[in-house]
Parts: sequence; C-alpha cells; structure tokens
Amino acid sequence: MKLIFTLMFTFFSFFQSDLESLRNSYSKANQSNENAKNFIELAEKKNSSDIMISAYKAAAKVLEAKVTTEKNKRKSFVKSGATSLESLIKSNPNNAELRVIRMSVQENIPKIVGYNKNLKEDKSFLISNYSKQNAALKSYIKQFAAQSKTITAAEKASFK
Repeated sequence: MKLIFTLMFTFFSFFQSDLESLRNSYSKANQSNENAKNFIELAEKKNSSDIMISAYKAAAKVLEAKVTTEKNKRKSFVKSGATSLESLIKSNPNNAELRVIRMSVQENIPKIVGYNKNLKEDKSFLISNYSKQNAALKSYIKQFAAQSKTITAAEKASFK
C-alpha cells in the first residue's frame, strides 16, 4: 500500500512540476523572442494527454507564428494552435486556466489576425469564477490580470 501511495505521489509531483514549469515559462514568453523560443521548446518536449499540457502546447503553436522565420507558415501555426485551444475550451468550458491561456493569446496576437472575439467573455468568466479556484490558480490568474491589457484597474483590484 505504501508503495502504491509513493508511486502515485511521485507521479503527481512530477506532473505538477511539468505544469508549473509551463506556467512559469508561458508567463514570460511574450517578453522576448528568446523567452518565446524557450517556452515553445519546453512545450514541445511535453508528451501528455492532459488538457492543460495540450492547452500550453496550443498556445506554443500560436506563439511560434511570432518567432518563425518562415513567413508562409505563420498562418498555419496560428490556425492550428487556435483550433486546438478552441476545441479544448469547448470540451471544458468551466476551466479557468484554459480561459487565461486563450485570453492571453488573444490579447497578444495582432488584431489583424482576427483571433480576438472571446476577450470579454473570458474576462467575465475569470472575474465571476475567480473565488472558486484553488490557491495556485488564483495566484496565476492574479499575475495574468496584473499585466492584462483587457482587464481594467478596478477589475484587477477584484482579484484578491
């Protein structure tokens, strides 16, 4: 019994560190092309069917359009990443972290691309569901909100 518990704990701890490393890398990805490339590389190394890992991989695809030197591939990177992210949100509409990821992608992608239709919806969802999240996710949402271009100062104050 102890062995099973230890194995499960080890697996859970390993998974958590994967998700935590993706979160940390993602939060810095838009600061520079180097950070973006590091995040993309980290996301590509993850081989998991977990929805959160998949969501960060989708965000990495969209971000890849920003740093690629192959201009003819930019559109396909955005389309592939956005399609994957939308599919995950459609399957898990009450997942706040998925909404944070989509909102950050939509805030940081050029408006001309046209992938910015869910900003108000996601902002509203995050504000109304913030109190229901665990401490780690609350901290992540608060960190995102602090630098968000869509969330007003008064709304930022509601993330306590």
